[in-house]
Amino acid sequence: MDALDEADEPLTPTGRMLLNPEMDQIIHSVIGVDCPIDVQSVKDEISKSVMIQHPRFSSLLVRDDHGRERWRKIQVEIDRHIIVHQRPITGDSLSGLTDEEAVNEYIADLAVSSPLSTDKPLWEVNILLAHKCAVLRVHHALGDGVSLVSLFLSCCRRADDPSQLPTILTVGEGSSSSSSTAGSNLSLGRLLKTVWLTALYVLEFVLRSLFLKDKRTVMSGGDGVEHWPRKVATAKFNLEDMKAVKRAVTGSTINDVLLAVISSGLSKYLQHRSPKAVEEGLRITGVAFVNLRKQPGLQELSNLMNKKSGSRWGNKFGIVLLPLHYHTDVTDPLQHVRRTKAMVDNKKLSMEAWFSYILAHLVTYCFGSKVATKLIKSVVNNTTFTISNVYGPQEVLTFAGHTITYMRVNTSSLSHATTMHMLSYAGKAELQILVAKDIIPDPHVLANLFENALLEMKEAALEQAE
Repeated sequence: MDALDEADEPLTPTGRMLLNPEMDQIIHSVIGVDCPIDVQSVKDEISKSVMIQHPRFSSLLVRDDHGRERWRKIQVEIDRHIIVHQRPITGDSLSGLTDEEAVNEYIADLAVSSPLSTDKPLWEVNILLAHKCAVLRVHHALGDGVSLVSLFLSCCRRADDPSQLPTILTVGEGSSSSSSTAGSNLSLGRLLKTVWLTALYVLEFVLRSLFLKDKRTVMSGGDGVEHWPRKVATAKFNLEDMKAVKRAVTGSTINDVLLAVISSGLSKYLQHRSPKAVEEGLRITGVAFVNLRKQPGLQELSNLMNKKSGSRWGNKFGIVLLPLHYHTDVTDPLQHVRRTKAMVDNKKLSMEAWFSYILAHLVTYCFGSKVATKLIKSVVNNTTFTISNVYGPQEVLTFAGHTITYMRVNTSSLSHATTMHMLSYAGKAELQILVAKDIIPDPHVLANLFENALLEMKEAALEQAE
């Protein structure tokens, strides 16, 4: 307990919810480089960066005499936030691990067993010297994916011109969000459709928080699964392949293509694991976290830090439920894209994401963060997977003199048996697949199915263009 300081800042309702033990979320960003890491250079760069000056990265979480959480500004001790691992990650393998396997195993362990210390600001950098990468661990209460990636990019420089910051693209085609509003110039028919879809999706959201569940499959999680041991696998995509598929289905987006890949891959995985136990058309519901800022995509840091900006810093996201379906009768791979596009178009037209955002805030104000957390966790318990996508930088970047070769992102475990987070970088997109290994023991199979699904869609798109 701490005496109240006038300079202390209260947490947002979302921040309080994300700090609740039942929904304690840490974002893990993996940054790989092309050469051995110079630890001192990294410390020096962080010490003089805007990150260390950011109020959330230089504030301690404290609680007043009434148990209310607040941020208190302190002097950051950089050495306490940089953790260096000299030895390679070996895991249980007797034959040794590749760098990718070792880092994924390290991330899998962090997902369930390594909370951040509350006696310092809620972030740290784990440097894995043997694997030439660093893991930036940031508590979700400090900000969402768009905020944190935008902040990190402000600390980087372009490899082709070190004097230049990365280009920030505020386009929505690949971000984790598209606008959930229908626009200001609505026709009556479109307005009525918006009202109808919003009512329909809001009703489902409420029912999901109460009792409505996906039918159980070999991929189902549930309450308590967030504490089970994890595995991580990485699916790798070429953005040009995704764009080729996008062009083949008029009006589609990168998000539509990603969801089509997920739909195809999950169907094939279920067919692989339990071919006779799943009925055609079975619904598999995903939970997507949707950026609600006025400008979708990454943001200029100055824009994020402007409190009057609609693109402000923090956690500004809603939840959208994504109904995918088990199909084994698909002869045209692009049919997955057409189906997901039709579903996502309706989701964009509705106000579902805004409703979940406002509802969580309202419940927190009226009943406290514990009740709001239980509501959101019930939605997760009653669905099958989590998905998010952040459209990252398309230029090759450097940090502290190190050229970045890849960027990946994941979070702490949820009660889903499968959570997936995609981040694009320099023409590539990597999907981190975090699974409960007692439920899904072979996430590498799932990763291969996703990769093959995109290649099949690309081939179909090229055939269609001929």
